[in-house]
Amino acid sequence: MSQEDEYLSVEQFLELQKAETREIIESLKADGSEPDALYAIEHHLMAEDFKALENAVVEAFKMGFEVLEAEELEDEDGAKILCCDAVMDSILDADVIDDQVEKLVQLAEKFDIIYDGWGTYYEGEDAEYDVIEDGDEE
Repeated sequence: MSQEDEYLSVEQFLELQKAETREIIESLKADGSEPDALYAIEHHLMAEDFKALENAVVEAFKMGFEVLEAEELEDEDGAKILCCDAVMDSILDADVIDDQVEKLVQLAEKFDIIYDGWGTYYEGEDAEYDVIEDGDEE
């Protein structure tokens, strides 16, 4: 569910995600990103088991998310993990994004995969399309 060493309940994890969502939105707005633009919200999913990730992304697709192709990466211990993004176009509305996060966190719980936050791109006349992710400092 999360990469934290300490176990968090789903409710605790969702509360952390809500706080991070608001931080990301405020950071984007403070940097001059268009507040009324439509953003591609990229939710990050990870799994060690391909079948679990595959089952989860099929369900995410049925929920209306666009699912990007999975990539195989190594974690800091050298173990292979599979990662992909479930994307939904959205305005920068914390409640709307919270709803997306909650659906995908519940999906991660159901299929025993990891929900690893979300990111998006700056939108504006001077956009260079740097991804802003939860946990990044701007």
